[in-house]
Amino acid sequence: MGRRPGLWFTAARQARRTARPGWWRRPPFLPVPGGDYLRFRVLTQYGDADHPPVPVDVLNYLAWCKVQGKLRP
Repeated sequence: MGRRPGLWFTAARQARRTARPGWWRRPPFLPVPGGDYLRFRVLTQYGDADHPPVPVDVLNYLAWCKVQGKLRP
């Protein structure tokens, strides 16, 4: 993602939207999605909850989120 600075704001926005409630109270003190959400996303993307996310797929997802954000009224 370092080579795609146009997606940095989108990545931060998605992190905020998908972060566990009260993330600042529990380690690792980062706004990361909960494990159940991540397993669901990986399962629906790859058909296997144990499949590691492919970086290009994450970038494509963020690009899609950016476009969808621009389509909102």
